[in-house]
Amino acid sequence: MPDRDAVRSESGRESQPEPAAVGADLDLLDGAVGAVPEIDSQRRVAADSSRPLEERLEAYEDVIDSEVGDTTLTRARNLEREVGLRQLYLKFEGGNPSGTQKDRIAFAQVLDAVRRGFDTVTAASCGNYGAALALASSVAGLRCIVYIPSDYHAKRRAEIEAYGAQIVRHGESYEAAVTESRRRAEREELYDANPGGLNTAIQLRAYGEIAYEIYDELRDAPAAIAVPVSNGTTVAGIYKGFVSLYRRGRTSHLPRIAIGSSLNKNPIVRAFRDNLEHCEDLMPDQVRETRINEPLVNWHSIDGDHALQAVRDTGGWASYASDKNMSRLSRLLREREGLNVLPASTAGLAALAQRQTETPLAPDRYVVVLTGRRA
Repeated sequence: MPDRDAVRSESGRESQPEPAAVGADLDLLDGAVGAVPEIDSQRRVAADSSRPLEERLEAYEDVIDSEVGDTTLTRARNLEREVGLRQLYLKFEGGNPSGTQKDRIAFAQVLDAVRRGFDTVTAASCGNYGAALALASSVAGLRCIVYIPSDYHAKRRAEIEAYGAQIVRHGESYEAAVTESRRRAEREELYDANPGGLNTAIQLRAYGEIAYEIYDELRDAPAAIAVPVSNGTTVAGIYKGFVSLYRRGRTSHLPRIAIGSSLNKNPIVRAFRDNLEHCEDLMPDQVRETRINEPLVNWHSIDGDHALQAVRDTGGWASYASDKNMSRLSRLLREREGLNVLPASTAGLAALAQRQTETPLAPDRYVVVLTGRRA
C-alpha cells in the first residue's frame, strides 16, 4: 500500500524529516513553562550527536530519571465506597510525559538505540506508543518512523508529527504494520522498537519499575493488582518486577494479577477464560476497534503467553469489559477522584470490580493501574 504520509522529493525518493528541535518547543511537561534548567541542559546534550557517547547517555538517563516513571499512587477513598473495597489505590500512568505507560518502554528503547549507535528507530503503533517513541527519539536527537494501520484513526498523529517523526500508513491491522516496520528495520539497519523478540527483556524491565514504585509506597505487595491488557507486555513486566521483589525477600507474597480487556477482543483473556494452554490468535476480521476500545483490541498478543503465565502463577483472573462499562468507570474516576483517564485504561478496574461483585474479596490493599489519560 502506498505511503500516503511520506514526504517525497522531486526524484520520488522519500525524504527523511528532521527530528524536532529540543528546547522550548518540546516541553516534556505538557507545554508547562519554567522547566528545570538542568533538565533542559541535559536534553540538549543528549540530542547533540557531536558529543561523546558517554556524555549523551548520561544526559539521556538524567532526563529519564527526572521525567519518566515515578507516577503517583493514591488511595481512592471515594471509589472504595463505590466498589466495596477496604483499601483501593490508583497507580496513574497518565503522569508520564506523553500520558501513558508507553513512555517507560519508549525511553528505555531509545536509550538502547543511542548506546548501540543507531540514528533511526522504527515501530508500529495505533497512537500512544507512536507518540511516546516520537517524543523519546526527539529528546535523543534520533529520527523516528512510526507505522500506523491504514484505516486507524490515530488521534495522536499530529502530536507524533510535531515531535519530528515520520508516519507511514501500512496494512489493515496493527500486526501488519508491525511486520512491515520490522522488515524495514532489517532492510535499512534501523533500530527495531517493536514489542517482542530481542526487545522483550528491555520492555519487561522497564515495566517492572511499576512494581518497584508500588512497593516503595506500600512497603509490601498488594493483595492484587489490576491492569488493562492488550499485547500483554505491561502485565508481564509488572509480574517480573514483583517476582524479583519477592525473591529478594522485599515482599511477603506475590500479588494476584487481574487483567481486563475489550469484550471478546483479546487472546489473553480468552485463553484464560477458556483454560487454553497458550494464547491463540483470534480471527482478524472479527476484531473491530471502536473509539473506546482501540488501545486494547488485537487478534494477536505479542507477549500474550508471558501475561497468561503471570495471571495463572499468581492465582489471578481475567475479565472482559464493555465499551459502556469502561466509559462509565472513566466518568466515575473523573467525578469521584478527579482523574481524567482514557476509558480503555479502566479495563483492569472493571475486572477488579466485577470480581468484588461476584465473590467479595478479603479486606486488604488493592492496586489498579490506570495506563493513560485522556488527551
